[in-house]
Amino acid sequence: MKIHTTNYKNAFIEVAEDCPAVEGEIPPVKGEAKTVANLQFEMLSKNPYTFTSDEVVFQTYAIKNDLAESELATAREKFFSKGQACLRTSPLAKRYGWGIHHNNEGKIALFGCETDQYEKFQKDKKLQVVKAMRSSRK
Repeated sequence: MKIHTTNYKNAFIEVAEDCPAVEGEIPPVKGEAKTVANLQFEMLSKNPYTFTSDEVVFQTYAIKNDLAESELATAREKFFSKGQACLRTSPLAKRYGWGIHHNNEGKIALFGCETDQYEKFQKDKKLQVVKAMRSSRK
């Protein structure tokens, strides 16, 4: 069975063209259950350059689907047996103003769109720079 990946190396995901945020915003908690944005923000803001995109995407899926520890290995294999959306579709980059840097090991960290480091990544010729997906069609 082919295994797909969402990982990038030496890449930077800019905020979406239609992102309403002018700086990196902490996603608000809506109700009792955490949103995808809440889960991803918690993982990445507390642990920069610790996780790959695949780890963040799958962990978010596992939490949202309340998977037991014993189910994780099988569920991960099944999850990545078909293509999954990468972090270009993350609400962090689409709505909340966070750029996502992937280092040469594929580990990721968040940078607010108002920061100097965000601007440096945008201009870095050694990085593959891509925009997050738009929330609306043109």
